[in-house]
Amino acid sequence: MKDLIQKLLKGETNQTLIQLFRYFFVGGLAFVCDFASLFALTEYAGWHYLYSAAAGFGIGTVVNYMLSIRWVFFDHKMRDLRLEFLIFAGLGGIGLLFNHGFMWLFTELVGIQYLISKLITTALVFFCNFFSRKLILYQTEKKP
Repeated sequence: MKDLIQKLLKGETNQTLIQLFRYFFVGGLAFVCDFASLFALTEYAGWHYLYSAAAGFGIGTVVNYMLSIRWVFFDHKMRDLRLEFLIFAGLGGIGLLFNHGFMWLFTELVGIQYLISKLITTALVFFCNFFSRKLILYQTEKKP
């Protein structure tokens, strides 16, 4: 059991299931930053919820990237981390389009409160973000 916990939490890995496990926690922390920004900017700054969602998503993307390259993904396909971040953020931008589309759909058409819409949307976008980033930016298997 101790070995399993060590594998899940420490050291470099290229195993997709372990990376997905770690990405769940990284994504969770990024989500907290995203969600808190959405709430604060909408409720206290008076922004429209879709503008707040874009700002929160941007903050969450930066948090996600910083933690992902330190704990989830280790085999970079690119040497230039600035370019890697731009692609990482670009993929996040695609996620943002899905995020906004689903939030609008659930909030405006279905009539769900915007914070509940965000929770549903996050679950839908999570897997898309993980697999697009893993496949496009990071090696999928160790070379011998």
